[in-house]
Amino acid sequence: MITTDLMELAEQAGRDLEGAHPAEILRWAAQTFGTDLVLASSMGDEVLVHIAAEAVPGIDVIFLDTGYHFAETLGTRDYYADFTNISLRTILPLRTVAEQDAEHGEKLHDRDPNLCCALRKVEPLERGLAPYTAWVTGMRREDAPTRTDITVVGWDAKRGKVKLNPLAAWTQDDVDAYVEEHHVVLNPLRQAGYASIGCAPCTRAVAPGEDPRAGRWSGTSKIECGLHT
Repeated sequence: MITTDLMELAEQAGRDLEGAHPAEILRWAAQTFGTDLVLASSMGDEVLVHIAAEAVPGIDVIFLDTGYHFAETLGTRDYYADFTNISLRTILPLRTVAEQDAEHGEKLHDRDPNLCCALRKVEPLERGLAPYTAWVTGMRREDAPTRTDITVVGWDAKRGKVKLNPLAAWTQDDVDAYVEEHHVVLNPLRQAGYASIGCAPCTRAVAPGEDPRAGRWSGTSKIECGLHT
């Protein structure tokens, strides 16, 4: 398909599939894009990976290993790679943490988190998505003020790809209910109060009643890593 056709397809699907169950959205995507569909997971979106493995067996999943992940997150990745029906690829940054430290100085994440995210998340994502026409994310509208208008299917103008957010309309109650009903294996950090899970140096647990995203880049004005902006 040419770009205009893909844009129109995405916009129409966003309208038609609003209110559909995430599994239905994923099945539509698999039927439409086949092997040109990929799911990008941080393993902090375990429910999405679980649904995808059931709805689209063998779906390609890319995981960005920033070099700064919690051990629990890597363990969660390994569980889903080994025990669910997905085809997982781990994408690494162009430089190791040590090489980045040598070039930019240690703890770049503290001094310039935007650059650190660009090097260790955004650039690897671009490489990981390159072979595909459509990609799936775990974003939800209630996650952050920057996400309130996301559609279940839309157009990623930055990358020229169809972008799917099957969980866009789900609330935390919806997520929790699915976890309980389907016995979803969660990142162990959830039990320690980590409501939104990113890289270890830039993520903390949140207090009861605190905004779930408050633990990301705490004490700074940063609210997004750049993958979705």
